[in-house]
Amino acid sequence: MLGLFLFLAILLYLSRNRISGTRKQEIIRFTLIAILVLSEVTLTLWYNYTDYWDPADTLPLQLCSISLILSVLMLITRNPFLFEVTYFLGVGGALQALLTPELFYDFPHYRYFHFFLAHIAIILASFYMIWFEKFTPTPKSIIKAFLTLNVIALFVYLVNIITKGNYMFLARKPSNPSLIDFLGPYPWYIISLELVALTMFILLYIPFFIFKKKKRL
Repeated sequence: MLGLFLFLAILLYLSRNRISGTRKQEIIRFTLIAILVLSEVTLTLWYNYTDYWDPADTLPLQLCSISLILSVLMLITRNPFLFEVTYFLGVGGALQALLTPELFYDFPHYRYFHFFLAHIAIILASFYMIWFEKFTPTPKSIIKAFLTLNVIALFVYLVNIITKGNYMFLARKPSNPSLIDFLGPYPWYIISLELVALTMFILLYIPFFIFKKKKRL
């Protein structure tokens, strides 16, 4: 699945000049929208079919579920603010999820394919906006994304209290090995996560900083 992600990302990048401004560009955009929407719809159907639906576990309030919804809205509206937020939250969160997946179902289970394809599509959605729609983040985008993340986290924290859930891992650490294991005990790892998120946002901006610096020379 990581190989598939790299292949699709490279293919998307290499086709950016040849396809930009053509009907094929719109096909790519609507294909990404369809994959993201279908992944969320089929997941909800699967939860209900298996009697697994539970407000403490299955609401779309994990960071990647939120990023998925933001990605759909971003692709539909092409809104600059949504891009600024979704690029940092989506790429940062989905990339970490791909590298350290919290997944309890192995190949060839539906959840295996859903998990990887949804996260791949989240990242490709932001790449599409950069390579085809010519959107670029700015230093202010880091601040906007970080503040938006904290507003979302506050809302999710309140939902966790009501549902006894652990959305965005704000109530306890995930059961699978992850980066959070190195960030200290609860609740201190939440502060560490803030620093990790900010660092990740800065790292995600560095390629644009370098590109803009070279362009000025």
